[in-house]
Amino acid sequence: MRIAVFGAGGVGGYFGGRLAQAGQEVIFIARGAHLEAMRDVGLRVESLKGDFRVQPVQATDDPAQVGEVDIVLVAVKAWQVPEAAQLMRPMVGEQTCVLPLENGVEAPDQLAEVLGSPPVLGGLCHISAFVAAPGHIKHVGIEPHITLGELDGRRSQRTENLRLAFEQANIWAKVPEDIQVAMWEKFLFIAAISGVGAVTHAPAGIVRQIPGTRQLLEEAMHEILALSKARGVNLPDGVVAKTMAFIDNLPSSVTASMQRDIIAGKPSELESQNGAVVRMAGKVGLPTPVNTFLYYSLLPQEKRARGELQF
Repeated sequence: MRIAVFGAGGVGGYFGGRLAQAGQEVIFIARGAHLEAMRDVGLRVESLKGDFRVQPVQATDDPAQVGEVDIVLVAVKAWQVPEAAQLMRPMVGEQTCVLPLENGVEAPDQLAEVLGSPPVLGGLCHISAFVAAPGHIKHVGIEPHITLGELDGRRSQRTENLRLAFEQANIWAKVPEDIQVAMWEKFLFIAAISGVGAVTHAPAGIVRQIPGTRQLLEEAMHEILALSKARGVNLPDGVVAKTMAFIDNLPSSVTASMQRDIIAGKPSELESQNGAVVRMAGKVGLPTPVNTFLYYSLLPQEKRARGELQF
């Protein structure tokens, strides 16, 4: 397969690197020092699943030079998806699959607005990884896996082909009965842990340990559960307990990417996570006091990072 990885950070670098290591033709869309390092010395991945290096690396900052591909893995930050959708148009042909791996639940609709619905799948991933230095990805926690599926719930040969390609690259992948449920399960987890982690500046081990912050996590999740049901997505009632058990088993030092970006003063996925909860809940008249608190507590820092406020 010919695969374009749009965004070569922790997610795109890890999964794209595994695919390239397995012999797939992978082209990374990257920029800046990270792009130059990959071109010069290859891509180094330091992982709990085993370290490896990809060299040489196909990488560019110009999607128009790539041509049509079989798969586009969309691994940019959630707030970058609309712009990425425009830029990837030259790579998307009639047979191309576009698989978003962003946090949140809005990326498929944003991609379909630009590319049309046929190429776009639903997808998500679980991994804790980041760019440790230009050309160097570090995977520090969570068993890496990808979940993907057709947005209308039908089974298809293309999703099965994708699943097999990931498995051949030693990536655990599955096609669930309902990708919408899977995406909202991830959303329930990531929005809660990101928001509480960003407000407290504390890693997962501390957030889950203190009774008050643990309660914030659970209440934020219950709000997202109620929102999912209001939007016709039938998450199981035990999903909060299941997610808390997952958090209890994370390495104590794990932090979410949104949390790390906010603490570093960078633009973050706040609008796509807690902001999305508040926005979607407002449309159906559903109160979300904890997510509203998290969102507005973090919004001034987000606006400062984007140059919209100075203080």
